[in-house]
Amino acid sequence: MTISASTPAPVANSQEIPAHWATRATLLWWHRRMLVRVTAISLVVSLGIAFLIPKQYKASASIMPPDQQSSGAMMLAALAGRGGLGSLGSLASGLLGGHTTTALFVNLLQSGTVRGHLIDRFNLQHVYHARYRITAAKRLARRTKISDDKKSGVITIEVEDTDPIRARDLAQAYLDELNKLVNKTSISAARQERIFIERRLHDVQNDLERAQLELSEFSSKNSTVDIKEQTRAMVDAGARVQGELLVQQAGLQSLRQIYGDGNVRVKETQARITALQQDITKMTGSSAPLSAVGSGLGGASDASADKGELYPPLRQLPRLAVPYADLYRRVKVQEAVFELLTQQYEMARIEEAKDVPAISVIDAPGIPEKKSFPPRLILAVVLTLLAFVATAALILLREGWSKLNTDDPRKTLAAEIIPVIRWRWHSIVSKRKDHV
Repeated sequence: MTISASTPAPVANSQEIPAHWATRATLLWWHRRMLVRVTAISLVVSLGIAFLIPKQYKASASIMPPDQQSSGAMMLAALAGRGGLGSLGSLASGLLGGHTTTALFVNLLQSGTVRGHLIDRFNLQHVYHARYRITAAKRLARRTKISDDKKSGVITIEVEDTDPIRARDLAQAYLDELNKLVNKTSISAARQERIFIERRLHDVQNDLERAQLELSEFSSKNSTVDIKEQTRAMVDAGARVQGELLVQQAGLQSLRQIYGDGNVRVKETQARITALQQDITKMTGSSAPLSAVGSGLGGASDASADKGELYPPLRQLPRLAVPYADLYRRVKVQEAVFELLTQQYEMARIEEAKDVPAISVIDAPGIPEKKSFPPRLILAVVLTLLAFVATAALILLREGWSKLNTDDPRKTLAAEIIPVIRWRWHSIVSKRKDHV
C-alpha cells in the first residue's frame, strides 16, 4: 500500500514528538531509583567539595586621580615611552593619545613594577606556592581587579585572598606603591629645577663655610676684626700718644732747667717719654712688605700675634686691608647667593609639589567581614543538577545504543576502537607498575 502525496506530514510529526518524549520520560522513570541515589550521592559530594574550597575574602579601595593631566604625568608617560620603566612602556600611547590620567594610573597599578614590589613585600611566592615569580604575578593578577568608572574617573581596586587581613594589606599596598611610583617617576620641569637648585645650594653652602673659615683664620692670625674701625682707632690712639709725648718732652726741658739732669722727677719724665716712644713705635710698626717680614697672610703682624698683642701695627693696616676686604667680600657674596638660592629652593619645592599628580583616596581598604567566594549552596545545587543531568543522559544513551542493530556502522566503529583503547590503557598501566 502506497501513501499518496496528499498525506499531511506535519500531523505524523506532531504525533511522533510527544510519543518520543514520553518514551524518554518513561525510561527515566523506570530508572528513578538510580537517579535518586546518584542525586543524593552527588549532593553529599558537592557539599563536601563546596566546604573544602577555601574561603576568599575581597578587600576594595577607591581612589580619585586628578581631573586633568599635569606636566608630571605627561613627563612620566614620556619616560615610559622611552623604555625607562620597562613594563610601563604602554603608558605613553594611552597618555599622548588623549586619555585622562585615570587610564595612566590604571596602567601603573597593573604594571609589573607594582606587582613585583608586592610579591617581595608579602612573599607571595610562598603564599601562592609558586616556584617562579611570573607564576606568582599571574596569580596576583587573577586575584586583583582594577576597574575605572568612565564617567566619574574613580578607580576601584579589589583584591581577593584567603586571609582577610592580607587582602586589606594588599589593597593598601597598591595605593602605597602607586604613590611611590608617581613620586619617583615625576620628572617635571619643576622637579629638575629643584634638583639643580638643591645641588647648587649644597655647593654654595660649602663655599660659604670655606670663606668664613678663611676669614676667621686671617682675623685670628692678624688680630683684624674690622680694618676700618681698627685704623680709625689706631690713628686716634697714636695721636693721643703723640700729643702726650710732646707734652712730656716740653715738661722735661723745664724740669732740666729747674732741677738738673740728676733729679728724680727728671728721670721719671725721661722714663715716661721712653715708654711713649716705644708705644708709638709699636703702634706704627714696620713698613716692610708682608712677604719680606713674615710668612703667610699675616706678614709682620704674625710675630705680634704670637707675642699676644691685641692689634696689628698701624703701617701694616693698609696692607692687611686688601686681603681682609677680599675675604670679607667673598663671605658676603656667598651669604647673598646662599640666601637667594634658599628662597628659590623653597619656591621650587612648592612648584614640584603642584606638578606631582595628587591621588585622593575615597574609600580606604578595610578588613572584609564576609567571604566573597565560594557560594557553597549555589555550588552544591549546580553540581547536583549536573550529576542528575549527566546520569539521565547516560541512561538515555545506553538505551539508544542497545536498540541499534549489530550491523549499524556506529557499532562497527565502536567495536574496532574500544579494543585498541583498552589495550593501550593496559599497556600504560603495566609500564607504570614495572617502573614503580
